Amino acid sequence: MDGSTDLPLCDNEPIHIPGSIQPHGMLLVATRDRLVVTQAAGEIETRLGVADWHGAPLGALIGAALAERVQALAEAPEGDPVYIGRIAAPGGNYDASAHLAAFAELGETRRETNLVVVELEPAPVAEQEVPLLDAVERRARAFRRANNLTALYDAAARAFRLLTGFDRVLVYRFNSDDAGQVVAEDLAPGLPSLMDHYFPASDIPRQARALYVRNLSRVIPDIAYTPMPLRPTMPGVPVDMSDCCLRSVSPQHLQYMANMGMRASASFSLVRDGTLWGLIACHNLTPRGMSYDRRAAGRVLAGVLAREIRAKEDAEFYRLRLRLRSFEDDVLRVLAREDLPDAALRDHLGELRRALGADGVVMVRGAERMRDGSCPEDAAIDALVAWLGDGAEAVRATDRLPDIYPPAKEFVACGAGMLGIVLAADEPWAVLWFRAEQIETLRWAGNPHADKARGESGLLNPRSSFAAWVETVRGRSRRWNLAETEAAGRLREALLDARQARRMTELNRQLTDLLHDRTLLLRQKAFLVGEVNYRVQNSLELVSGFLAMQARTGDTAVKVALDEAGRRVAAVALVHRRLYRGERVDVIDAGRYVEELCTDTLAAMGTDWQAQLSLDLSPVRISTDRAVPVGLVLTELMINANKYAYGGNAGPLEVRLMEDRSRFQLSVADHGVGLMHGDEGVGFGSRLMRALVKQLGGELRFEDNRPGLRAVLTADLSGAET
Repeated sequence: MDGSTDLPLCDNEPIHIPGSIQPHGMLLVATRDRLVVTQAAGEIETRLGVADWHGAPLGALIGAALAERVQALAEAPEGDPVYIGRIAAPGGNYDASAHLAAFAELGETRRETNLVVVELEPAPVAEQEVPLLDAVERRARAFRRANNLTALYDAAARAFRLLTGFDRVLVYRFNSDDAGQVVAEDLAPGLPSLMDHYFPASDIPRQARALYVRNLSRVIPDIAYTPMPLRPTMPGVPVDMSDCCLRSVSPQHLQYMANMGMRASASFSLVRDGTLWGLIACHNLTPRGMSYDRRAAGRVLAGVLAREIRAKEDAEFYRLRLRLRSFEDDVLRVLAREDLPDAALRDHLGELRRALGADGVVMVRGAERMRDGSCPEDAAIDALVAWLGDGAEAVRATDRLPDIYPPAKEFVACGAGMLGIVLAADEPWAVLWFRAEQIETLRWAGNPHADKARGESGLLNPRSSFAAWVETVRGRSRRWNLAETEAAGRLREALLDARQARRMTELNRQLTDLLHDRTLLLRQKAFLVGEVNYRVQNSLELVSGFLAMQARTGDTAVKVALDEAGRRVAAVALVHRRLYRGERVDVIDAGRYVEELCTDTLAAMGTDWQAQLSLDLSPVRISTDRAVPVGLVLTELMINANKYAYGGNAGPLEVRLMEDRSRFQLSVADHGVGLMHGDEGVGFGSRLMRALVKQLGGELRFEDNRPGLRAVLTADLSGAET
């Protein structure tokens, strides 16, 4: 391992199927159904004292008691790694663990977990072990006592160095770009510090990160080992060793550790919500192993640490959200007091800027540019608002504006970072917060770019230098955190709500004005209708009086004609009285109208008719312009019944009104002689009815009532005159 050997490209290396293990332990592969050993790795013959192991029952190698525990695991639906016990063998004592496994996936075919893997690791002398549960409990209490994240990281580094005994322990956190940063360390005297150093994302390939989530601990006692292959080899069907603690390590990683000057390493994963948050990385200058018990204690302690990190991060985030919520409440109170949202914000731009930790803020409203703090020029602001578009994305936040919007390079001194909300694109209306460029000095553990060149074979070498390498990063600002972007989004919603409320208030005011004007118009119309009705009623009463006077002075024939004319005038007068009393002038209740018309008409014909009248009237509403013709037709039909059916005497009379979808039907039936003079007559009344029916666009038919005659008028409820 001289640092010059070309190795496979990391991201493509199948590290889960190395086909070999580290030599400090042993591995047995057995069938899940019968627990027959099919493959093994390590010094099985000398350490376990079994020469003919291939095809032997698993119990023959590890003992009947441990084999029973493996059998229980094989029969369970899930097979996560479990500790099954300790065995005494010719080569010493060994801790045994087991898990279910499968042959590796080949192409798109997924293999069933039909294998059981048993791992045997050297067990320490019990008398030399420190009570680990007590140690873990004390370290966990120290984690909980930490006041902040920095103190927690420092406590973690000390705790894991005491637990593992390694020369250097790093608390290693992954950033959003997958690069790692050392946030705490504890190291032996004389070792160089890596505190605050960054490591590029390429140092830990993707498939390695996935295995760190799956396997929470990993130990390499000595990087200068010779791998022990699985025997016998089975070409084309490699065993998936993802869950194996003894799995042989990538040569790439071994070379990497050698280049760092380390001889042994261990790691514990810090997993938060199923995602790899970071690592506890342990390095040693000389070979150093770790027992199963101590590794299990480290996993427990790493879990406690991950939960404490989350709790403290959530607490800090909660405090920030509380502060921003208080600010939002203040803004809402201001918006509630002011009629115009933009006017309210204009007087409080300073608070807007300080609340979100910005160096400048500008509100664009139409042609106005209202600003506070350090902001770009108006032309740059206008171009930026146009670039943001219609606000389909509620909040736009970036700490690297020049990377996604190249014109920002011109004002990077005041606007390397931007947080923006667009409320209306047509006006436009937007609020933009800016953060100035923050020139950042990153201290890398070696030049992250220097060793990316491939060798002559086209393969990639691991980094060979870890000397501190300083990089100056420009064009970036402080990051906007989630609480700040959420606050901006809620402010946007509050402003839109205030704008909508203002529009609703203005619309209500306009509607109130319109209703007031309409009320005045209706009052004027009601007065005019009343005045017209009063004059029409007077005129109709004069005509009725004149006809009555003429009837008293004429002969019998003239008297009959004048009485009929009087009843026709009364039908028209009744419509006007109904319009004057009704709430609407465009429609009339035909049922009540017909009832009153029948009562008045029959009263004029004689008191004997009242007892003969039978009414079946539905509450049909017809348009006013059709009421007068309908009333006149009804009057003529009742006059005809009086004249022709009963010869001037009183007789049964049935009047029915009903609605059929968009039409109405009015019928008048008698039980008289059954003469159809109304349809075939040539007198004034017959001609009048034919004209009225035509005006209604309806139909008047006469039917035999047996005895008597039934006249049926059918027409639309509303319609233009024909």
